[in-house]
Amino acid sequence: MDANNFDCIVLGAGIQGSYTAYHLAKNKKRTLLVEQFVLPHSRGSSHGHTRIIRKAYEQDYYTRMMSECYQLWAQLEKEANVQIYRNTGMLIVGKEDCSAFRSLRGTLLRNNVPMEVLSPEQFASRFPSVRLPPGESAVIDKTAGVLHADRALKAVQDLFRGLGGVIHDGEKVVDFTPGSPITMTTNSGMYRAQSLVITAGPWAKSVLARTGLQLPLQVLRINVCYWKERIPGTYGIGRHFPCFIGVKQHGAKHDIYGLPSNEYPGLMKICYHSGSETEPDERDRQTSQEDIAILSSFVSKSFPGLDPTPAVVEQCMYTVTPDSDFILDQHPSHSNIIIGAGFSGWCDC
Repeated sequence: MDANNFDCIVLGAGIQGSYTAYHLAKNKKRTLLVEQFVLPHSRGSSHGHTRIIRKAYEQDYYTRMMSECYQLWAQLEKEANVQIYRNTGMLIVGKEDCSAFRSLRGTLLRNNVPMEVLSPEQFASRFPSVRLPPGESAVIDKTAGVLHADRALKAVQDLFRGLGGVIHDGEKVVDFTPGSPITMTTNSGMYRAQSLVITAGPWAKSVLARTGLQLPLQVLRINVCYWKERIPGTYGIGRHFPCFIGVKQHGAKHDIYGLPSNEYPGLMKICYHSGSETEPDERDRQTSQEDIAILSSFVSKSFPGLDPTPAVVEQCMYTVTPDSDFILDQHPSHSNIIIGAGFSGWCDC
């Protein structure tokens, strides 16, 4: 067999592409996973220690999808013999007159997701280190928790290799020609495959443009902020503090989310669910700190046990669609090209 011929090529080795390649290999497909950067790297959207996993979404179909997603993560944990998911629960706070908050609560209720509704008195007793603004309500998604992102990415890539999959990192695509087979040329070689899966994250728009397809994908630079606990452990995972989402609190246009302190001792991760538009190859030229100002105000009002100036600021990128739903579909002109894009903010991979 020609070493450069494959059943399938997957372009982009973030969590979506890596998981896709792993399942293709499990189904006996000879698969090549191509990544432009040397692995591991911090240039895309899948790096970092942790993500939130939850069943609380505004749309019922995402909540229903998550049941299978939890099963798939559990299967990966078993096969890789590594812990990826840790149940913490997730606190959801918002105004009663906020449609997004009501939708989140409603999907939990309609889909019989284990949850808890907290009165202001119960909230104050359970979370004395968090201020609940007057007129706001709180619920807990008991199924939610933390996913160890870097650990998950390494696990699925290792399993893929163990199944005979091939990873070529540090290879940037120069060109590809649709057809049967598809021909892909990188800066290191030429490969052929019967099908191509494009999961290129922030680079998906430019890659798809090579096929004549223009998708309305927007790339955002996200400041990932860590805030110092005044008393270490106050918001710690060891003290069973949950993940949280503040639904457009204190006049913010977008949600604010956080995870208990764990990955950096004494630092809690709190981020704004949006950022500044950027080009993926010029991420670090975007220096706007508007989101950090919003977060600092939020922290000072809601988390008195944190220093309202971030101690650590890291970066990642979101790729989003106009309606915030991800794209998973065949190319309209080439049925053997599959597109996966716009997954930022979703942990149902």
